[in-house]
Amino acid sequence: MADRSRPFDGIDELLDRLNRQIETAARSWETQVDNRSQLDLSMGGSETSLDLADEGDEFVVTIDVPGYESDDLELRLRGDTLAVSGEREHQQEAGDEGNYIRRERKTQSFSRQLRLPDPVDVDDVAASVNNGILTIHLPKRESSEEARSIDIE
Repeated sequence: MADRSRPFDGIDELLDRLNRQIETAARSWETQVDNRSQLDLSMGGSETSLDLADEGDEFVVTIDVPGYESDDLELRLRGDTLAVSGEREHQQEAGDEGNYIRRERKTQSFSRQLRLPDPVDVDDVAASVNNGILTIHLPKRESSEEARSIDIE
């Protein structure tokens, strides 16, 4: 009877191997989440979405800013941190209130801060707004601690 195989002999080895694979995957996910959260320095939640792309010789930041004009937006770069904020007000003229059945548009603002992975050339930064999308081109270079304003075309 000792020669008869036991059907559950390999189960412990299989469970140990599966446990090691799950732990490895979990560590990988934690590292990816940590890297993303180190880039976004914004306080609280924001309804404004952004993308950061590494194009080799420059970073390109794309931010959804529907309804904002370039005069409503402010961009600041200090060291490796890009700060983008916007504020717009709905202009209400006297006596206008009576014409509305429903009025939801009002003053809105947002603020996002993004840590850049590498230093950028502050003098060559370019930004533009087109169809509610703010695009910022940040050429890479050596580190600078000086804060600068960025004009929007």
